[in-house]
Amino acid sequence: MNNLFIGKDKKTDEDAFIDASKSRAILICGKRGSGKSYTLGNLAEELQSNCKDALCLIIDPMGIYWTMCNPNYDQENVLWEWGLSPRGLNVKILVPGDPKNRYGDEVVNVMEEHGVQFQSISLNPSDISPDGWCDLFNLSINDAMGIVLYRAVQGLKKQYKNDFYIKDIINSIEYDPKANDKSREALLNRLEMANSWGLFGDTYTNTWDSFDTNSVNIVDLSVLDPGRYGTRNLVVSIFCRDLFTKRTEARRREELGLSTSTPKVWLMIDEAHQFAPSGKSTLSKELLVRWVKEGRQPGLSLVVATQQPSAIDHEVLSQCDIVISHKITTKEDVDALNKLSQDYMGGELKTYIRNIKGNGEAVMVDDENEKVSMIQIRPRKCKHGGGEHKEKNKY
Repeated sequence: MNNLFIGKDKKTDEDAFIDASKSRAILICGKRGSGKSYTLGNLAEELQSNCKDALCLIIDPMGIYWTMCNPNYDQENVLWEWGLSPRGLNVKILVPGDPKNRYGDEVVNVMEEHGVQFQSISLNPSDISPDGWCDLFNLSINDAMGIVLYRAVQGLKKQYKNDFYIKDIINSIEYDPKANDKSREALLNRLEMANSWGLFGDTYTNTWDSFDTNSVNIVDLSVLDPGRYGTRNLVVSIFCRDLFTKRTEARRREELGLSTSTPKVWLMIDEAHQFAPSGKSTLSKELLVRWVKEGRQPGLSLVVATQQPSAIDHEVLSQCDIVISHKITTKEDVDALNKLSQDYMGGELKTYIRNIKGNGEAVMVDDENEKVSMIQIRPRKCKHGGGEHKEKNKY
C-alpha cells in the first residue's frame, strides 16, 4: 500500500491521500504555528508505516522530530474520532559528531530510554570537492588562499581519490612551495578549526551504512551552529550527493533486472529555505535543485517545508507536483505561491489560501491529478515535538 493518508477533504469529507508509488516533489508551507512541521511529521508517519521499500530521512534543523518515538497520547480522543490510535515509531538520530558530546550523557540516556537509537556520523573530507572546501571557508578560487586550498585538495584527489583526511590537506599546504606564508598560516588555522568541529573522520565511512529502513532516520542539525561557516549545508550536501549516486547505481541495476539492496529515498527537509535559498548559493543548493529536477528516474522524492516559500529557490518550487499550504499572510510568500497557480484551479491559488480558517487546515494542490482542494490534516499518531504544546484539542 503506497497511499499516504494525510487528512480529509473539507468539502466532500472524503479521505485525502498522496500517491507514493512514484517519486514525488512536495512543498509544505505555512506561517509559524500553522502546522507545516506537524504535516511533515504526518507524511513521515505514513511513509514509515506504509512504504516498506523506502528510506525515510528527515533533515531536522530544530531538533524536534525525535519525539516521533512516543505515541501521541495528548490527542488520543481526537485520534479515536478519526479511527486512529496513538503509536510511536522506531527513531534513529544521526548526529554529526559524538552524541554524548553534543547532548550530554543524561539527555542521551533518557532519550535512549524512550527508544531512540543514536548513530554518530562523520564526514569524509575526500567527499568534498575542491570548490566545496573553498565555499566552506568563503574563499574565492581566484584569491591566493583559495588557490592554495583548491590546489591541495585537487592534488590529493588525484593521488588518493577517497582516502585522504584533514591532516593530509594540512600536510599538503604546509609543504606547498608555491604558497606564501600568510596564506599558508591562515589556511592551516582554518583547517585546524574545522578539525575541532567534530564533524570529520580520520577513517573512511560509508554514509549509507548509517541508515535504517526500519526507522525514521533523523539528521539532527540543531547541534550545529547555523552561523558557523556552512556546516549544516555541508552535511546536507554530502548526504544528498551520496544518496543520489547510490540510487542512480541501484536504478541501473534494476533496469538490468539485477537485485539491489538500496531502497528508494524520501528526503524531507524542514526549514528548507536554509538549504536552497532564493538569490544566493549554498553548499547544498545545487544538489537539491538537481535532486528535484532529476530525482524521479532514480527513485528520489523530496519534501520541503518552510515558513517562507518566497525564500526558497524558484527552481525547487516550480518542480513540486504537490503543494500543501497552511495559512500564509505575507505578501511576498503569497505571491511566490500564487506563481504556481494552474488553469485547472478555476482561480488563483491566493484565493484558496485566504479561505483557510484555522490550524490544521490547508490548501492541497495535486498537479499530477490537476486537482485543488481544502483539506483538514489528520491528527498525528506520534507525539509532535514542535509548536507550543497546545495541540491537545486541535484538528
